[in-house]
Amino acid sequence: MKIDLHCHTYYSDGQLSPVELVDRAHNMQVDVLAITDHDTVQGLDEALAHQAKQKRAMHIVNGIELSTSWHNFDIHILGLNVNKDDAVFCQRLVEQKNERDARAQKMSDKLAKAGVENVLQDAKLLAGEGQLTRAHFARVLVARKEVRDFEGAFKKYLGKGKRAHVKPQWISIEEAIEWIHDAGGKAVLAHPGHYDMTTKWLRRLVTEFKQVGGDGIETTHARINPEKRKLIVELAMEHNLQASAGSDFHFVSRWTELGKNLGLPEHLTPIWHDWPFIDQPVDISSNA
Repeated sequence: MKIDLHCHTYYSDGQLSPVELVDRAHNMQVDVLAITDHDTVQGLDEALAHQAKQKRAMHIVNGIELSTSWHNFDIHILGLNVNKDDAVFCQRLVEQKNERDARAQKMSDKLAKAGVENVLQDAKLLAGEGQLTRAHFARVLVARKEVRDFEGAFKKYLGKGKRAHVKPQWISIEEAIEWIHDAGGKAVLAHPGHYDMTTKWLRRLVTEFKQVGGDGIETTHARINPEKRKLIVELAMEHNLQASAGSDFHFVSRWTELGKNLGLPEHLTPIWHDWPFIDQPVDISSNA
């Protein structure tokens, strides 16, 4: 059984529609897929409706990836198996969208001062009904040939400390966990191997995440080196955190693929261990 609990549609910074994402998941023989767009659940209804028409079984988990601020770091918390229709949860997400929109305007203003005008307008066209993200700004800068590639947009303009960077005012990790729990879900620390922090800071992050009620941690995610993965597994054991795995798929590339190489260590408890819709044994050591 293939389980992938982290991916994105074009309702945040992914490039596939919910329908295209579901189809690709089927092509990759995924059995359980969590769609976890940034700060929105907009794409879930489309994905669920499309899956209902499919002959091949696949369970779609209602998910989200909440943006939080922690000691000057942007930390992402996955909410898995949330009630996407919970009224309080949906209202809280409006707060996140408002912060995204305000940040986007400030980034556009800074880019204009740097000689790159009206980026917000083009970024909104790319985002459509979805959340505005820095990825949309990066794609505009690449299309205008202001930078060579996506990475260059962050190195020159959008990354921390660069000319158009705007420090976001996200909710705290504790608030994100509260939102997720109130919506009936589990809170998972996303891609801990990708944060630009020392081992000391990573240990502190995991400790505080557990102290404020976190449930699990992604012990397996794309492009994580073996040494960092070993450390994360140790931290999961130390803090009795359940293990999750996700590709963090955004678009078709050589680096990430839905359901690929997402095995979990056998001695850790999977985040899905008590989900009733996974009622058969899962070979978590070779889920590839």
